[in-house]
Amino acid sequence: MVAHVLRLRFDLLIGALRARPAVLVRRLVGLVLLSVVIVSVFAAVSRLRAATDETASTLIVVLGSLLVAGFALVPLFSGADDPLDPRRFATLGVEPGPLAWIVLTGSVIGVPGLALIALVVALALAWSGLGAPAVLVVLSAALGVATCLLAARCAMAIGALALRDRRTPQLTGVLIVAASVIVIPACVFLFSLEWGDGVPTSLVEAASALAISPLGAVWAMPLRADDDLVRSIVVAVVTVGGLAVLWHWLVRRALTTTQRPVPVRERRGLGWFAVMPGLPGGAIAARSVVYWFADPRHLANIVIIPIASLLVMAPLLIVGVPLEIVVLVPAPLMALFFGWVAHNDLAYDGTAVWLHFAAGVRGVTDRLGRLAPVVLLAVPVLAATITAAIWINGRWALLPALIGVCAALFAAGLGFGSIASAAAPYPVARPGDGPFEQPQRTGGALTQGLVLLGAVVAAVPALWWGWLTATTNQEYAWTALWGGVAIGGGILIAGVVVGGAVYDRRASRLMEFAETM
Repeated sequence: MVAHVLRLRFDLLIGALRARPAVLVRRLVGLVLLSVVIVSVFAAVSRLRAATDETASTLIVVLGSLLVAGFALVPLFSGADDPLDPRRFATLGVEPGPLAWIVLTGSVIGVPGLALIALVVALALAWSGLGAPAVLVVLSAALGVATCLLAARCAMAIGALALRDRRTPQLTGVLIVAASVIVIPACVFLFSLEWGDGVPTSLVEAASALAISPLGAVWAMPLRADDDLVRSIVVAVVTVGGLAVLWHWLVRRALTTTQRPVPVRERRGLGWFAVMPGLPGGAIAARSVVYWFADPRHLANIVIIPIASLLVMAPLLIVGVPLEIVVLVPAPLMALFFGWVAHNDLAYDGTAVWLHFAAGVRGVTDRLGRLAPVVLLAVPVLAATITAAIWINGRWALLPALIGVCAALFAAGLGFGSIASAAAPYPVARPGDGPFEQPQRTGGALTQGLVLLGAVVAAVPALWWGWLTATTNQEYAWTALWGGVAIGGGILIAGVVVGGAVYDRRASRLMEFAETM
């Protein structure tokens, strides 16, 4: 079976040259340009054998990380048909397990696969020239190829299963926003480098961080010391193992689910409802996004939060706080208030909330769906703000710590806000009123304060680790990152569950509140 698939892949490559003259010319020009790029990169990487170990290791880790990111992201955006889609083999009766590895092996035969092999061979030559052990060179090359191929296969499968019939302008916008979270920081970082006599310190710090991440651990192995080597090997093996499990599950999912034959034209005009999953939570998320983008009351929050967070810098600079420290303040403040802004989202619905009760929507589903617009708006804004702050500060080693602090504040705010929105909603401006018109009310201040205070208290460990990173030891940066993500994620999950239970229990009171506010 493997030999048959490989032979078919060769036939497809040869068959690509049997096309109309105009198409054939375009393909040949593209192939020539790609060949020039591959040869140039091969020659450049091979020359790293003459560089110092630190320079070579830094450049290899950064290049390898970009390579893995490209294999993971490009298939999601390309939308091209996958000739090795597992669903094409459904009629052959092959079990999901063997089919997963057959398709993965066949992925090597193709332009991306062959380019990857050529680049990995160049890296292996560079490692060998720098004196790396042969065992580590072979292991790193094998794991590197496996990581890239598995990442590409998983991305293609996810795109085929979830995105094939949902490629609308809204989805394109979402994918562009998601890509900007990675592309914007990467571009800002590269443009901020100052090449002098050697590799910039910022690039060395970035490579050190990538060397223990799923993107770069596999490429750092051959030139690492003993303790760092063990860490990189563990991360690389776990990454490959996780991708392999995900790929096997995606193949099984593709073979055991029936694709709905819904033409794209029937989805036209549905907007966000065509993008979100066809589930109750997806419908609530789509409705919430539409409301947020059309309601001046929500738009006012979107505009005010970044402006207010940036204005905080002025008094700090006036009293003499250094700019390098002041620029680190706005991002956590934005994260805190973006998480907090959802604490009373149910009140903004007015009587429209009766749709949820009439449809029998579960509380957890309601809580999750309402978080979609906040996350969709806050994540790219925070990504740009964090990147700008680190760029001005100049210490890219602080990036993981700042991300962890913002993640803890943002996710904790969403978690506590999910509970407060169902437990203690308070009147707000009615639909159609100005965003700054507020009705008279006797409550609300306590709820606002508790959500803000809870988010700050929950993020104290991440804030402490971030402070240690900035003042004493940069190794706390990764502790702040993973600790902040774990704390914020745990509170978010707990908040959605508890908020959902409160929503179910107080359904009648919430409906009464919506009718009388």
